[in-house]
Amino acid sequence: MRVLDNFSGGKLQNLAPILDDIELITGDIRDMGVVAAAVRGVDVVFHEAAEPSVPRSIADPSATMDINVSGTLNVLTAARDADVRRFVLASTCAIYGDSPESPKRETLAPSPLSPYAISKLTGEQLCAAFTQLYGFEAVALRYFNVFGPRQDPTSAYAAVVPKFLASLMAGVSPIIFGDGEQSRDFVNVNDIVRANLLAAAVPGVAGQVFNIASGTSTTVNHVLHTLQRMTGINVPGQYEPARAGDIRDSLADTTTARERLGFVAETSFEDGVAAIVAEEAVITSVGSAVAA
Repeated sequence: MRVLDNFSGGKLQNLAPILDDIELITGDIRDMGVVAAAVRGVDVVFHEAAEPSVPRSIADPSATMDINVSGTLNVLTAARDADVRRFVLASTCAIYGDSPESPKRETLAPSPLSPYAISKLTGEQLCAAFTQLYGFEAVALRYFNVFGPRQDPTSAYAAVVPKFLASLMAGVSPIIFGDGEQSRDFVNVNDIVRANLLAAAVPGVAGQVFNIASGTSTTVNHVLHTLQRMTGINVPGQYEPARAGDIRDSLADTTTARERLGFVAETSFEDGVAAIVAEEAVITSVGSAVAA
């Protein structure tokens, strides 16, 4: 297994358990030479690299397009030239925008509200074009709100779960943009991994896009209440005005992923949050022991 990362949003320590089992290349997807070396001789490319921040894409759309569009084109081109069997793109539910239709189906007309969403939609279209023009097997997965252990609360892509948990542990009021009744479809990272493996293996899905989600709706207020209950920390939320580019509600129709990929989310929101809280408790306990 080969990993290409510039660690602009990730941490090398997260790879520590598998460093002896992978070939790690530190580099940027905008560097075609590095990308070509990374994909040479591989069977499947999982393209997860991106500038994931909606606010940053609004502040600096050129940078987001450079990474998410030009970078994706580099990876696609290199993978095609290296005769990679299957290419799996990490896309996003943000391409649906604030469409009132719910749940979101893959056939719904895109209505992106930010440069980030536009860049991801362009990546999907590039995948479809490469399949049609070159017979290259590319599949796009529209992730909904991903959460799981070791998610950096300071990351631009972090779901509200790690952000809220970090605030509670510090005794600080978590910031809620809007009234907190906006809803999200949270999907655990373990389910994301399974979806990627299925997308890499299932025949006859080249050129298609799939919603990858739990198919259930959870409000931001419920996220906070769940974390308060599980941690026993009842610090109230701090409500701020809604942010530009944020969508109000997001819920996926996962029928197509179930029927064509055989994908069904297996980790509930409650179980996923419980695992994160338990891990945080272990980390805190170890930290206290070291300090002592």
